[in-house]
Amino acid sequence: MDDHRSRFLQLALDAEALRFGEFTLKSGRNSPYFFNAGRFDSGGALSALAACYADAIDAANVDFDLLFGPAYKGIPLATALACEYARRGRDLPLAFNRKEAKAHGEGGTLIGAPLDGRRVLIVDDVITAGTAIREALALIGTAGGTVAGIVIALDRQEAVDPARSRRSATETVAIEHGLPVLAIATLDDLLAFTGASAGFSAQRERLLAYRAAYGRPDPA
Repeated sequence: MDDHRSRFLQLALDAEALRFGEFTLKSGRNSPYFFNAGRFDSGGALSALAACYADAIDAANVDFDLLFGPAYKGIPLATALACEYARRGRDLPLAFNRKEAKAHGEGGTLIGAPLDGRRVLIVDDVITAGTAIREALALIGTAGGTVAGIVIALDRQEAVDPARSRRSATETVAIEHGLPVLAIATLDDLLAFTGASAGFSAQRERLLAYRAAYGRPDPA
């Protein structure tokens, strides 16, 4: 496993952004694990997370020149990533959106650097149904930007409707829009990570059962 993947998973566990147990998801599914990027709630944790994002992006060789964070969790993630790239010597413009259009002051929905003519990398935590990403794609296109790709923290590799297709929400977005969708780590990586430690054996068995029900039936 690439260093940024294992580093990210350990960081998520330490921050309790990644937890094992019994969790009811928005979809109604009962999941044996839960990821909440909001638990990266300190400067140090966000800085370490941003380094994982940057390493994953650099490994994929995506060509972009602006970072975009969809409201709400994408905003601090894209901001932290912009700071990490500045630390590495690349000063990137940054933009994000607000949920409700503002009628006073600067007005509008978009905040930050102009998107017109830019190759935009969308930064978010996860893709579930893909609704927020599709909204971001529409906003960026209307503003004159071109989406170069999407990067998320964790790909659950989970089908939206496994009765119809085992294609994940992430794969669906990538295919529908012809875009690279990167993840720092995936469920495959989490299975490998938990398989490397006897202390995670019970969690791994539950992850495998969940994957059999909602993801690809043959884990890597």
